[in-house]
Amino acid sequence: MDSQDIIKVLIVDDHHVVREGISSILNIVDGIEVSGEAKDGREAIEQARALLPDVILIDISMPQMDGVIATRAIKSEHPHISIIALTMYEEEQYIYDMIRAGATGYLLKDTDSSDLIKAIRAVYRGDSMINPSVASKILSEFSQLSEEKGKRTRVDHALTERELSVIRLLAEGKTNKEIANALDLSEKTVKNHVRNIFHKLHAYDRTHAAMLALRKGLIDLDELDVTPYDAES
Repeated sequence: MDSQDIIKVLIVDDHHVVREGISSILNIVDGIEVSGEAKDGREAIEQARALLPDVILIDISMPQMDGVIATRAIKSEHPHISIIALTMYEEEQYIYDMIRAGATGYLLKDTDSSDLIKAIRAVYRGDSMINPSVASKILSEFSQLSEEKGKRTRVDHALTERELSVIRLLAEGKTNKEIANALDLSEKTVKNHVRNIFHKLHAYDRTHAAMLALRKGLIDLDELDVTPYDAES
C-alpha cells in the first residue's frame, strides 16, 4: 500500500490504558497508522487541527469536553474527517447525540478488534459502521419516524428519481459499491448522487440523510430491506 493510502487515526479517550491498547492493535495493521492520541475533547480538537487525521476514534464521556461537543466542533472545522464513537454507552440518547454531531460510526468498547479495523476502513471509504445492538435502536427510531410520516401528507422534495433510488439503498445500509452494482452505475456517479442528496437534505452523513428522508416522507421503512451493520472488510 502506498503511503498516500495509509489511514491516519487519532485516538481520543481519557484512559491511558485504553489509548495504549487500541494503539497496539492498530499499529500492526497494514494500511493504518496511529498519528496521535488525546485525553479529552479539547485536546482532540487541537490534535485534529495539527495532525489532520483521516479517522478519529472518540469516547463520549471525558473530562474538560465530552465526545459529542468535540465531534460537533471537529466536523464543523474538518468535515472530511470521519469520526467513530468508541464507547461503553448504548443508550439511545448517546447514540442520537453522536450521530447528530456528525459521527459516522458507533461501536461499543467490547467490539472485536477485527470489527474495529473494518469500521475504520469503512468510514474512511465514506460508509457507516454501527454496532448491531446500537443499529437496532436506530431502527426503532426509523420506525417511529415512519409512523409519524404516515400521519402527514408526502412533502414536495427536490430529489430526482435516481437520487430517490440511491437514498433508499443508502437507508438499507448499502455501500457506494453495492449501490453502484444495484443501479448499474459507476461508484463515482453514486458518490456524486450521495453528495447531492446530502446537500439537498442538509444532511451531514448517511445515517442522518436516511433519517431525514424518512421524516420528510421520501422513503417508507416498510419498503426497505434494512441491514445497517456493514461488516464488509
